[in-house]
Amino acid sequence: MARKFLFRIFRFDSEKAENPYFQDYYYEEEKDKVVLEALMDIRNEQDATLAFRYSCREAVCGSCGLVINGEFELACRKRLNSLKTEIIVIEPLPNLPVLKDLVVDMEPFWQALEMIKPYVMAEEEAVEEEKEKSLWLSSPGYRIEEKEMEAIEPFTNCILCGCCYSACPVVARDERYLGPIALAKLYRYIRDPRDQRRFRDWEKIGTSAGLWGCDTVFRCNEVCPRQVNPAHGLLALRRRYLWEKIKQIFRKEK
Repeated sequence: MARKFLFRIFRFDSEKAENPYFQDYYYEEEKDKVVLEALMDIRNEQDATLAFRYSCREAVCGSCGLVINGEFELACRKRLNSLKTEIIVIEPLPNLPVLKDLVVDMEPFWQALEMIKPYVMAEEEAVEEEKEKSLWLSSPGYRIEEKEMEAIEPFTNCILCGCCYSACPVVARDERYLGPIALAKLYRYIRDPRDQRRFRDWEKIGTSAGLWGCDTVFRCNEVCPRQVNPAHGLLALRRRYLWEKIKQIFRKEK
């Protein structure tokens, strides 16, 4: 039996001088579908002006992150038959500027990631006396031990959907804050044995806009669609930061 839904979708166009509003669309599901498929049907059959973002449709690219009935979800994997109500309220990700309808500007999110240099820092960026070691570590044939990979593997599962950044209460009140996944990814690279960045390369994140801004309410862990648990990486990075600071103190005393 077909199930009928009322889609209440956020509408807004940043290029027009109008206030945001919600628009209702009635939709009948003839076979089991995900929310993204329903949005595509609504756009194709009812309103061609409706804007939303998607790409892979396999919960890999992260581009279809939305707030569905108050929950952060990937529209391509949230099935309509899993919803307990026939009224579906769909909103764009918060903490990011809305460009049009459900499409947000991800630039603040990308800028935060860029600040932590999310890549393995190779030998040319290491200190001179470590170049020989760096060349060996960064060579294509370097093998990471299994236990070392286990420490960083969870943070490599991030699909950059932005849900953790959008759900973060600190980002909501402080636009300077880097956000959970940027800091968790920094820990991922610091723990990578091939990475040659020095403490002074990332020491600057020890501020209220970085490591010490987090409220540790673990909201980022709750909303992550891939169970990356960014807060765990952030807390581990805090411990590493303090350890590096202690080592600096002992060096000065000597």
